[in-house]
Amino acid sequence: MLFDTHAHLNAIQYDEDLEEVIERAQLEKVTHIVVVGFDKETITRAMELTEKYDMIYAAVGWHPVDAVDMTDEDLLWIKDLASHPKVVAIGEMGLDYYWDKSPKEIQKEVFRKQIQLAKEVKLPIIIHNRDATEDVVEILREEGANEVGGIMHCFTGSLEIAKQCMDMNFYISFGGPVTFKNAKKPKEVAKEIPIERLLIETDCPYLTPHPFRGKRNEPSYVKYVAEQIAELREMDFEEIAQKTSDNAMKVFGITR
Repeated sequence: MLFDTHAHLNAIQYDEDLEEVIERAQLEKVTHIVVVGFDKETITRAMELTEKYDMIYAAVGWHPVDAVDMTDEDLLWIKDLASHPKVVAIGEMGLDYYWDKSPKEIQKEVFRKQIQLAKEVKLPIIIHNRDATEDVVEILREEGANEVGGIMHCFTGSLEIAKQCMDMNFYISFGGPVTFKNAKKPKEVAKEIPIERLLIETDCPYLTPHPFRGKRNEPSYVKYVAEQIAELREMDFEEIAQKTSDNAMKVFGITR
């Protein structure tokens, strides 16, 4: 079995062929997919998908790039959705210093509010980090995020940063970039971290793994991430697939 812990099947890129995409995932033995909503439109769509497909679960939160758009009403809405039986995490949330739509201070405020909400509703958090590692780690520490833990989504940082995150009760998740030839740090971390803290994802439709890099990503391609990590760790593919699935079930509190 394979578990895609971070997908955006709620994106417009799947408007024409979502059924076929789901079927291909099932053929590759993908048994669970967490679809991540990060603003009003994508959260609404994620919730619709959880009702339609048994294998799909949702994470609901607000993306740092769009932090400037989040209102107090939006936060209350996310809180209400958190009680839905198929909402398994709050996020994705975090900091993104690459894009400049939302000022850093507003991003930090929205990030802190969502961590506090997650602690209130007792759900793990999914972290987006782009060019903001030091501030992300500092805020996680200051807000006591270890109380709920969660996932460092599409991790590209150093082994030292991975250790700091694992010490705060976080799992380290790898996507397509770990398959790229020049991805030295992700490969090193994927090889060295304890297998009990390892997760896989696609972040589809983005970050498509080799050999399909440059094309639209989809959950069936999570197998290429698992294959690469199995090769790095000199383990059987089936063992990596099963262990990362078990880890995902644990962090998301899914029992079937």
